[in-house]
Amino acid sequence: MIHGVEVKRLITHADERGALTELIRRDDPFFEQFGQCYVSVSYPGVIRGWHYHKKQTDYFTCVKGMIKVPLYDIREDSPTYGELNEFFIGDDNRIVVKIPAGVLHGFKNIGHEPCYLLNFPTEPYNPDDPDEYRIPWNSPDIPYNWDIQFK
Repeated sequence: MIHGVEVKRLITHADERGALTELIRRDDPFFEQFGQCYVSVSYPGVIRGWHYHKKQTDYFTCVKGMIKVPLYDIREDSPTYGELNEFFIGDDNRIVVKIPAGVLHGFKNIGHEPCYLLNFPTEPYNPDDPDEYRIPWNSPDIPYNWDIQFK
């Protein structure tokens, strides 16, 4: 696992009325601080990547649909520099993934309907000084294949 990346397995409580899944609590051991919360809707097959932050930590979860989330450690001082992790998040795997500052990340909707990604970054977005650094999704410098892999 890339240094600083953590996964929280989510628990759903269901009964005849429906279900409740708690995502993040301020007293979760892996949670740093609240900056904002947003939802990103992506259509089937859409890739959103690559990007990283210098200040903020992201907390990704998918509340509808299925996404794959690759992470690539580009922090030169990290013990896991150059490592790649991949997570599948959504209806079939309810988790929250903590993505530290400096870790390149993105996601792809791998389902047949729109997906709903929720992010709880530690910093609010500042349009005058965005903490967003982008790399093309198909960069040859990143050893990752966005295609569906049949294993």
